[in-house]
Amino acid sequence: MTRDEKRTFSLEYFPPRSKQGELSLAAARQELSKLKPAFASVTFGAGGSTQDGTNQTVKSIIDEDGIDAAPHISCISTNRETLAKMLEDYRELGVKRLVALRGDIPSGYGMAEHNELRYANELVEFIRQKTGDYYTIEVAAYPEFHPQASSAKADLLNFKRKVEAGADSAITQYFYNPEAYFRFIEDCQSMGLDIPIIPGIMPITNYKQLARFSDACGAEIPRWIRKRLESYGDDLESIRQFGLDVVTRLCEKLLDGGAPGLHFYSMNRSEPVRTIWNNLNLSD
Repeated sequence: MTRDEKRTFSLEYFPPRSKQGELSLAAARQELSKLKPAFASVTFGAGGSTQDGTNQTVKSIIDEDGIDAAPHISCISTNRETLAKMLEDYRELGVKRLVALRGDIPSGYGMAEHNELRYANELVEFIRQKTGDYYTIEVAAYPEFHPQASSAKADLLNFKRKVEAGADSAITQYFYNPEAYFRFIEDCQSMGLDIPIIPGIMPITNYKQLARFSDACGAEIPRWIRKRLESYGDDLESIRQFGLDVVTRLCEKLLDGGAPGLHFYSMNRSEPVRTIWNNLNLSD
């Protein structure tokens, strides 16, 4: 499989919260920047709790790695004035792409509390009003549906509103069932939505951590994968090898089926992403 320049291959980092975390992220960035990803997105905590770390990580990616950075931006726990300043600050840093999200709601925080904007489609619309077409705007998509959605139909309509508000493309929650992605694409096409929807890819390296993440975000781990991972117990090398094989095959199916790229959730580690990337022969 050769790299198609029409496809977008990118990755995600999260801001470090300790000195060791800073060193781990720096090492991962050094290795993964060699892959020449189209961009690197940068997350933040609930309510923007790591916003300063996000800004510093974004600046480092642009200045030191020479790669486009796409900070996550949320409308939770903020207001229009703060968001407008954030958009201007990112423009001054050289940011050209944003990942616009509603964001996680902090525990004990009511949806209506202190929120001038409540949903991602409102955030996308606000960004367009303030900056026109300057930013490429990514939004989230959920092939297995958002865990807080009242129904599959409601979730699809929520996604439609984000696209109609001005989103350029979408990045999905991670998943391990390619049929869920392809059915989601069919559903979107049936509603006339034709923006690129990039599969989010989570390498498998730690079963207990993956199970905890998946339970929290509603991502399904197919039973056959769970059982194989459980059978390895504490054999981390077997988990790693099996995980690399499963995720590589998933990526192959997605790309062969027409996916417009891949977005890797790096967890600030270089080796799993680099191995899968090389398995797919995505390097220039």
